[in-house]
Amino acid sequence: MTSDALPKVNVDEKLGTLTYKADHQAHITIKDSSTCLNKCHDKPCVTVCPAQVYRWEDGQKKLIVSFENCIECGACRMLCPFDNIDCHWPRGGFGVQYRYG
Repeated sequence: MTSDALPKVNVDEKLGTLTYKADHQAHITIKDSSTCLNKCHDKPCVTVCPAQVYRWEDGQKKLIVSFENCIECGACRMLCPFDNIDCHWPRGGFGVQYRYG
């Protein structure tokens, strides 16, 4: 490693460098909320999302989606065992902006 190498930072520090332009239109939707409740016991979207977009609300028995925090990595869609997450790119000019590309 050279002295010009970038400093090591954790995920939370990297997420702190991002900026978002929130849209009022969600770019993530749950196709069938009953699938999350009745079929998906592990809820991998809750644990895998580095931006904590998904949160299971036990009192309401439903998945809360904070699409405004999405870093558009697509991990949620890839890991959903029921293909129950519909995720597309935000409209032009909206969404995450990466500071370092």
